[in-house]
Amino acid sequence: MKLGIVGSGGIVKDVLIALKPINTIEIQAIWVRPHSEAKGQTLAQENNIPQVYTDYEAFLGQADIDTAYIALVNSAHYEYAKKALLAGHNVIVEKPFGSNLREVQELVHLAKEKNLFLWEAVSLLHMPNFHKLQELLPKLGQIRMVQANYSQYSSRYDKYLEGTVLPAFDPQLSGGALYDINIYNLNLIIGLFGAPNNLIYQARKGFNGIDTSGVVLMSYPEFQALAIGAKDSDSPSTCLIQGEKGWLKVETAPNQLEKIACQIRGEDNIQEYALNQYPHRLSHEFAAFAAMLANKDFAGRDLYLNISLQVAEAAEKSRKQADISFLADQ
Repeated sequence: MKLGIVGSGGIVKDVLIALKPINTIEIQAIWVRPHSEAKGQTLAQENNIPQVYTDYEAFLGQADIDTAYIALVNSAHYEYAKKALLAGHNVIVEKPFGSNLREVQELVHLAKEKNLFLWEAVSLLHMPNFHKLQELLPKLGQIRMVQANYSQYSSRYDKYLEGTVLPAFDPQLSGGALYDINIYNLNLIIGLFGAPNNLIYQARKGFNGIDTSGVVLMSYPEFQALAIGAKDSDSPSTCLIQGEKGWLKVETAPNQLEKIACQIRGEDNIQEYALNQYPHRLSHEFAAFAAMLANKDFAGRDLYLNISLQVAEAAEKSRKQADISFLADQ
């Protein structure tokens, strides 16, 4: 994979670290906004990136890349991903895929129409520990309850309380707790169990109408799943899956998924697993994307795109229940 990076925010620095052990990916270029050119040059020098662009059309037309990684503010994902697809590039889009279901559906349709790869960068879905969860689920028998809590006091929340709205809390930029943090819980639950039959979202909203925390109750035929996401308070983050024959527990935040435990009724010992192969949580997804591209694994692409579509639909339904509007909805 010949990768071009779009953006220079904090997640880009993480990705540059995560890509170091992935020898199937070459970073060929980075695009930044003109006011961030110095930052882009520094990132390029520190990470041996050959080309820096501030013109997106030139980046898409001239850079020696086959895949663009979109790492911009949420509201920009759709526009920049669409342009990259139209230019004939495969695309990796940071989560959330888009601001609403319509945007995601359009991008998926375009990628399939042009026979290109398109992925949402949801780290947990590509981790060995997630695959182990899938393997262990049948041992639990009939699932009866799922509880997932990812709560992390935002470094931007103090500013928000003072009246300063940064992108993470800006409905104009598709921010909020649901799309920024609870989206991981939705991916974990839907990735394991598929789309829910119904859902209810109860949100705590701030002064500008954005959700700073909230709870999604997801209904399945035989069980309920609870997804809790908060940017205005802290909690030990965990996920607990309860079945008639035992339980599974994720003992870290879902985006880390560092360790899982399993107890089967009638067995004395709790089995623990820590199977992730890379020290950085983002490495697994990029290795998986590169492998799918190299193997022309369009079936794998479509499997993950289906999860993304289901998550996008669940997120939009939840958001509309809480009467949260994004600029992109207009």
